[in-house]
Order: sequence, then structure tokens, then C-alpha cells
Amino acid sequence: EALGLPFLPPYYRYKNGTSENFENGVNFAVGGAGALNSSFPGIYNPKTHVSLVDEVNSFKQFLNLRTDFKQLLRNSLIVMGEIGGNDYGHAFKQGKSIEDVRNFVPPVVDSITSSINELIELGEVTFLVPGNFPIGCSPTYLTLFQGSDKDQYDPLTGCLTWLNQFSQCHNQLLRKELEKIRNLHPDTNIVYADYYSTTLRIYHSPNKFGFKETLKACCGTGGLYNYNLSRACGYPPLRQCCNDPSSYMSWDGIHYTEAVNRLIANVVFEELMNSIHSLNNLCPASTINKLRMIYPKSEM
Repeated sequence: EALGLPFLPPYYRYKNGTSENFENGVNFAVGGAGALNSSFPGIYNPKTHVSLVDEVNSFKQFLNLRTDFKQLLRNSLIVMGEIGGNDYGHAFKQGKSIEDVRNFVPPVVDSITSSINELIELGEVTFLVPGNFPIGCSPTYLTLFQGSDKDQYDPLTGCLTWLNQFSQCHNQLLRKELEKIRNLHPDTNIVYADYYSTTLRIYHSPNKFGFKETLKACCGTGGLYNYNLSRACGYPPLRQCCNDPSSYMSWDGIHYTEAVNRLIANVVFEELMNSIHSLNNLCPASTINKLRMIYPKSEM
């Protein structure tokens, strides 16, 4: 939006179209999709049967529309996720214990890194791979585990510490496996986007960034965190919707507001500028200069 580009069109809407539908990029994400296949034992995905493997296969179908796909891959940035959060979320909501869900971390990370390796084999060289957010601060999880012992909450942020530690477990393994890929493929650019630390800094100092509500959803159906597991934002009765979303961190109890996402984008762009030596090949100088104006050096 800031660059004057349209939102990336969803591949599944135009998959029977032509490559002209995707001149400015394409989005293969599917709402509710996870990293693990729907047949993976122990997790049931009530939202969709589409997984990361299916999304990568759709990407391959998209490449068949292009005669110049090798050049396209060399000059493209692939954003791989954030993914895995849905897998863990479905498991927790289905009553799995933290010990059970922790066992899902290696296969989730393996799905992400296997997909990256597969795309490298096709010719892709530049990836942005986000880690998971601090889910212990999410109204979804705070509602799901409401009534936990007081010593399970961070006294500074009000977040559930054990859930944030779980997010760190995922992120640590992901970073370790990404480093292995870098060593195997030194010509690739793989940038890890640290969503966890970036977002947690906001929770630690919300006033500094202009936020008044950190743990309560802007749009919801009431309750301590304005989130209801059975009646989310948009479903009646919609009793609670804030007047100023920019002062809230959470939009609907699951997703962040645009104000938070803008801060995250600021940091991610800075990481890209510092990490990708071939960014000038991906973006013309005019675009990079415009990005520098939109996202000045982060104060986070």
C-alpha cells in the first residue's frame, strides 16, 4: 500500500487465469492453513485441509504459467510464513497438553525448512522467514487459559510466560535449521524475521509506541480480553468494538492491528536492508529509496 502497489492477489482466486494476474506478486496463503498435512496424527484442522505442502505445490503450478520462471525466481523475494501458529493453536484448543504440543515443533519446523529446500532446488535464492509471535500475549490464549495461577503470568506484561517460552522453543529450532540451510546453500539469502522479540518490546513499553490496550482485542464479543472462543469478531452479538484501533495491539484476539503490523514491517525492512546483499537486484533504487522514506531506521 505504501509503495502504491495493490494487495497481492490470492492464487486460489485466479489459479485458472494467466500470469498477467500476478505481475506484482502473488499470495499462496490460505486462512487457517498449517505447516502440517491434514493427515498428520494428533491435530485436526477445522478450518481447511490446505497445508504448506499444498501451497508450495500451488506455487509450482504457478511457475508453469511462466516461461521465464528461472529469472523470476532469481529476482523474487519469498516470504515463508509466519506459519506453524495455526498448528499449535488447533492443538491447544483441542485440549492437547504443552508436552504434547511441544512434540509437534520438530515436524512443523521440518515442514518449513523442507519447503525452503524444495524452492531452492527450483532456483529461488531470497527468503524472508518469520518466527512465531509471543502467543502468551494473545487474547486467544489468555482467554483459553484464563484462570491460570498468578505465577504463570509475567507481572510486567500480563502475558502467560510458559506459552511465550513455547514460542521461543519453536523459534530457536527454526533458527538452528535455517543456519544449516545457509551452510548448505551459501549463495542463498535467508533472512530470519524476529517477530517474537519485536512484538515483545512493544508489550514491555506500550506507551512508548502509542498503545493503551495490549491484551484486550479491539473487536470482540466481550469478556476480560474481549475475545470469545466460540463467537469471534464479526459474529453476533458484536458488543465490543473499540473506537481507536491504533491504540490497541490486538484487532480480533488473533491478529494484530495495522498499527502493530506497521512497526513490525519497519523492523523487518531494516533486517532485509542489513542482511540481503542482493536487495538492489530485487528492487530498483527508486523503490529502495522510497522504502527508506516510509520506514526510517527503527527505534525499536
